[in-house]
Amino acid sequence: MPSDTKPDRGLSPFGFQPYQAEEGEDYMSEKQETHFRAILMAWKTELMEEVDRTVHHMQDEAANFPDPNDRASQESEFSLELRARDRERKLINKIESALERIEDGVYGVCEECGEEIGVERLRARPVTTLCIQCKADQEAEERKQKGV
Repeated sequence: MPSDTKPDRGLSPFGFQPYQAEEGEDYMSEKQETHFRAILMAWKTELMEEVDRTVHHMQDEAANFPDPNDRASQESEFSLELRARDRERKLINKIESALERIEDGVYGVCEECGEEIGVERLRARPVTTLCIQCKADQEAEERKQKGV
């Protein structure tokens, strides 16, 4: 590694520096909203590019193999890719919802209790809609319902 290149330790996703609130800064200030909007947009762009790559890969690789085993292997591969893309599609929807919450001025507010979610939690999961306590309560309730 060249001596003038710094390792990316401490960077949040997509190479963004972790947000450091200034002393006395209001929660979800314009600066914070801009930071999280940029992360969400970069994440969405990356996911959309992956979707495009998958579509092109499937179009390029689609073949009508005469051997049933080869066809089955290809169909299995495509099925796995489509399931991954479906998860990514759901994540893109969550990202779009988070961007809408930024525009509506409610990003970073827990939809359950109305309290601040917290910058650290948003750094870990920018699409979250619940504060850590409400998420823990939700997971405990799910475990209880499953009988775990």
